[in-house]
Amino acid sequence: ALTVRFLTRRFIGEYGDMEFIYSHNLTVDGREILFHIWDVPNSQEQAEESSSEEKRIQWADSFVLVYSICDRASFNILPLKIQFIKAAKEGQSQEKVPIVIVGNKRDLHHQRVVSSEEGRLLALSLDCGFYEVS
Repeated sequence: ALTVRFLTRRFIGEYGDMEFIYSHNLTVDGREILFHIWDVPNSQEQAEESSSEEKRIQWADSFVLVYSICDRASFNILPLKIQFIKAAKEGQSQEKVPIVIVGNKRDLHHQRVVSSEEGRLLALSLDCGFYEVS
């Protein structure tokens, strides 16, 4: 849903568990930037092939990992995902891979189970950026 919001400036209430690749042009600081966004929903099953995940990681230049502040499990999976990404990307080069952690559904603060502080501390400990959005 965040990807669709970024691309269209519209909010959609229902969003399926489908994997999509989007392309989008955006002007940033006077420069035209072409984004290719591979939107991959997190499968709750760990049956996904690691080779498929490795392919996605090799394809990307940066990563935005989104969790729901109302879902502890979506937050708890982040350290393993980030370690996997860093091992795959930084093992090939000396450059730091850009990773941002995003806590979503900030508007549902009454259902919050993951505090902002936990998100900030995780991002700090893993050398990632951090934002909360709704």
